[in-house]
Amino acid sequence: MTSATSLPAAGAMLLDGARTGTLPSSSVMPHKAPQTSAEKAWSQAQDFEAMFLNSMMQTMFTSIGEDGPLGNSQSTGVWRSMLVDEYSKNFAKAGGIGLAKHVYSTLLSQQEARSAAQTKTSIQ
Repeated sequence: MTSATSLPAAGAMLLDGARTGTLPSSSVMPHKAPQTSAEKAWSQAQDFEAMFLNSMMQTMFTSIGEDGPLGNSQSTGVWRSMLVDEYSKNFAKAGGIGLAKHVYSTLLSQQEARSAAQTKTSIQ
């Protein structure tokens, strides 16, 4: 399993959030403000998948170096980074690799468990 220390800061924050059940909304990936907790969980699951895909694609595009269609200058590196960001967001919105579905179901089960625990504590 990948440790949080080997991930970029944003990825580590999402991974820690997934472990605790408190995924933050990403300001990098703006979208319509969620209304319900289920919509918010789905939005966070998609953000997590987009971040995962971004990390994978950044590595893939970095390894092509000068052989890629854009070369490997400093200016094309910035453009390539923005291109990969957009690719990952669009892939996640289109269904991605299925990671968001699993993260979403985990988030909902954690919310249900937390709600049941709070109800049980308030009854006692």
